[in-house]
Amino acid sequence: MAISKELLDILACPKCKGDIYLNDTQDGLICDTCKLLYEIRDDIPIMLIDEAKSLDV
Repeated sequence: MAISKELLDILACPKCKGDIYLNDTQDGLICDTCKLLYEIRDDIPIMLIDEAKSLDV
């Protein structure tokens, strides 16, 4: 089961409160402002700043 559109519409980055969106592989949510990826495990978004992965290379 994928994340519903309604849930995506209300979710925000917990760090900057900005917009997030589903990545191409649909296994995480990306915040472009913070350059963070919040993983989705078992159809549950893990919206903890400490657990987010940095997108900086």
